[in-house]
Amino acid sequence: MKQASIIVAITGASGSAYALRLIQRLSQAHIFQHILLSDAARVVLQQEQQLTLPEDAASTTQALAQYLTKYHVQDRVQHHGHDLNITPDSIRCYGLKDWFSPTASGSAGIQRMIIVPCSMGTLARIACGASDNLIERAADVMMKEQRQLIIVPRETPLSSIHLENMLKLSRLGVHIMPAMPGFYHHPQSVDDIIDFMVDRMLDHLEITNSKAQRWGA
Repeated sequence: MKQASIIVAITGASGSAYALRLIQRLSQAHIFQHILLSDAARVVLQQEQQLTLPEDAASTTQALAQYLTKYHVQDRVQHHGHDLNITPDSIRCYGLKDWFSPTASGSAGIQRMIIVPCSMGTLARIACGASDNLIERAADVMMKEQRQLIIVPRETPLSSIHLENMLKLSRLGVHIMPAMPGFYHHPQSVDDIIDFMVDRMLDHLEITNSKAQRWGA
């Protein structure tokens, strides 16, 4: 049975590999995803993943689906021995000013959103309620409807402003999950490090995740 849809937003912080792997894993779980990309995210995807996306939303959906089906993040190896087929029917991208997107209104009923990676600029605008694009508006919707919002910040070092914004959002019920992978599972590759963080994201999204390496297991 198809589980409820999730908003996956990608901003311009470094760490695009986390977002691409999460989209892959959610697709494997047969979860429809509403994909939101900032302009800076497109720059980072080209720099870190050599992925250049078209400007219009429909072409972006097609290009992203093809890329994620053909390649896997970083090592471009078959994903844990399982076939992966992402189609434009399983994800949909939207323009940043598409105010008719279901992500822009609480009445659409979407219950979960994750921003991965989240830049400090995006985090700051969300913290002060400034919704100037669809990512910020969607996050605002999650908060006002008291639904699940997970933010995966990726920055170092963190200034007092960054920390204060995170504390403010945490007190409002937002899950702050910094991209800080553990190493007790003895990672052997960059993929292992990426998967550690994505496994934690899936746990907090309450997605069945039998592949996660558990402490003490």
